[in-house]
Amino acid sequence: MIATKDWLKASWDAGKDMLTPLSGRSSGEAHAPTPVMVPIRALGPSYRERITQHLLQLEPPDRYLRFGYAATDEQIRRYTEQLDFDRDEIFGIYNRRLELIAMAHLAFAENADHKQCAEFGVSVLKKARGRGFGARLFERAVMHARNEGVNMVFIHALTENTAMLKIARNAGATVQRDGSESEAYLQISPPSLDTRMAEIVEQQYAELDYRLKRQAKQFWDFLAGVQEVRQGVRKARHQSAE
Repeated sequence: MIATKDWLKASWDAGKDMLTPLSGRSSGEAHAPTPVMVPIRALGPSYRERITQHLLQLEPPDRYLRFGYAATDEQIRRYTEQLDFDRDEIFGIYNRRLELIAMAHLAFAENADHKQCAEFGVSVLKKARGRGFGARLFERAVMHARNEGVNMVFIHALTENTAMLKIARNAGATVQRDGSESEAYLQISPPSLDTRMAEIVEQQYAELDYRLKRQAKQFWDFLAGVQEVRQGVRKARHQSAE
């Protein structure tokens, strides 16, 4: 049984870990990176269509880097239809309009002999880049993999996908290049109380963030509807007065 003081310490440490420096300004001036909290939410089967729409927004070069080939709309839809939410884990980042702007797929091995291995893939919309979302999604996926007993996370990417390989190297992964393709693998430690508590806290924070964004969107949609009605009434009055 976990002692109360250990549980409280783990909860506190998990909360502090959510404030991680993602990136600084683009200028060359020396500065301290700004701590940013990024809510990352686990996605279930009911979000399959949102995942599809996110991937369909990727431009042709980005589709090529994400899938390793120039994926068509039909191939993307086939990919999302085959996602196994019972076995794998999908993580997403939303903006204020509840648009899925970044997502990661942590695929666990189907073969029982390789159950301690998982593969990571990520995509970020062009308008949301430069904010460290890819790195944060990788950290979140590694944390989950670790808590699930995985000890090796793989990234298979085209060698020209420098952004993805940079994320892997920065995390301490070993990268092996084989012509146009590269393989990165990261050895991870066994789970601990801190990692389990960190995942719980991050997921709860992401759920709260999502509910607040959904309520805000509903409110603004309501106001937009009211404004549309007002404009219609004014237009009708103006026409009747003519």
